[in-house]
Amino acid sequence: MNVLKFVLTAALFVSAPTWAGDLTGPQNNAVRSAKQYLSMMGFSRDGLIHQLSSDAGDGFDISDATVAVDSLNIDWNQEAVKSAKQYLNMMGFSCKGLIKQLSSSAGDKYTVDQATYGAKQAGGC
Repeated sequence: MNVLKFVLTAALFVSAPTWAGDLTGPQNNAVRSAKQYLSMMGFSRDGLIHQLSSDAGDGFDISDATVAVDSLNIDWNQEAVKSAKQYLNMMGFSCKGLIKQLSSSAGDKYTVDQATYGAKQAGGC
């Protein structure tokens, strides 16, 4: 039984995202910013990395923003639901229009699957 526990623990460490202790100062700061953004509104992975790395956003190096976002345990489907609900609270969307807004590269940058899930769970479809 101890061998199984050891193997499972080792597998978790190998497959786990970067641990906070392994992050650089800028990456830790990007993690803090990412958490603040996520507490306010929904973001896709690409949208959050863009927000953290763009000059109009926080201006982190894209590599630091990417490592920071990937170090977090984020359910992107639930973020899509959050974004869809925010859109539906502001205005009406057709199912197709909401999915397009959520998945567009000019919009929220969710994958089509995430956008579809979000739109359906939010009651937009």
